[in-house]
Amino acid sequence: MNKLLVFGHQNPDTDAITSAIAYAYYLNQTGIEAEAVALGLPSEETAYALNQFKTDAPRVIATAANETDTVALVDHNEAQQSVSDIKEVEVYAVVDHHRIANFETANPLYYRAEPVGCTNTILYKMYKEKNIAIPADIAGLMLSAIISDTLLFKSPTCTEEDELAAAALAQIAGISMQEYGLAMLKAGTNLDDKSIAELLNLDAKSFPMGDQNVRIAQVNTVDVQDVLNRQSDLVAAMEAENSAQGYDVFLLVITNIIDSDSALLAVGSHLDTVASAFGVTLNENVALLPGVVSRKKQVVPPLTEAFSK
Repeated sequence: MNKLLVFGHQNPDTDAITSAIAYAYYLNQTGIEAEAVALGLPSEETAYALNQFKTDAPRVIATAANETDTVALVDHNEAQQSVSDIKEVEVYAVVDHHRIANFETANPLYYRAEPVGCTNTILYKMYKEKNIAIPADIAGLMLSAIISDTLLFKSPTCTEEDELAAAALAQIAGISMQEYGLAMLKAGTNLDDKSIAELLNLDAKSFPMGDQNVRIAQVNTVDVQDVLNRQSDLVAAMEAENSAQGYDVFLLVITNIIDSDSALLAVGSHLDTVASAFGVTLNENVALLPGVVSRKKQVVPPLTEAFSK
């Protein structure tokens, strides 16, 4: 086996980047040569965490088969979210906390999936099971991902296991979870200098739902209206993406990390199905989603059910 490449999903968030780093280190400690890479540049939030723990961002790859015959996936499993030539390489392992969809392999593999708030929570358990010591810098990065994915433990995806892992990792890293966590989350809410294209690709994933191709982007902010002030430009860009990429529906979830609510901007066909999924009325393509912060648990499941009817 060539050197194994470990990577998270396209448009990587903090969990995708740091879980690749943490799993590559884990694999190397077990005698498997592995390198963490990424399918995109880190966000400002992720860059804050990498800088805090003095870690270089993984190099970005566009394809994998030109470098290796074997890869490991973290924080995703769906083919459309992975590297473009995923079908040309063997998947050695998957560590993930999302639904399993559009995924198959020719050979058996190691697959670890758990319904927790963050991939790094699973990785923390794997380190403990193998009695592998977690270096302070990697512990800090793993903690950063748990804070990010659970919105500092306020997301409905957060479990007791996430909180226990975070507490242990904070102790190893030697930092205050609350103080550091709030600073990191706020670092990721600076959207004023982002172009429309950047806003729509900071954290975006595609999902097959029934016979529809649904694109769901999410941005975190402390002022939802700041983003909605650019609505006309956002709608135009989302319509163009639908046409160019074959999306039936493009959704932008704008999440207020302080109030733990979101606004939904929806563009495309079957918007009545989108509205019914959340029990809301779209007013000029926008609806408020009180208490909704998690794409994984509060956005994707009701949409999948609605589009499957």
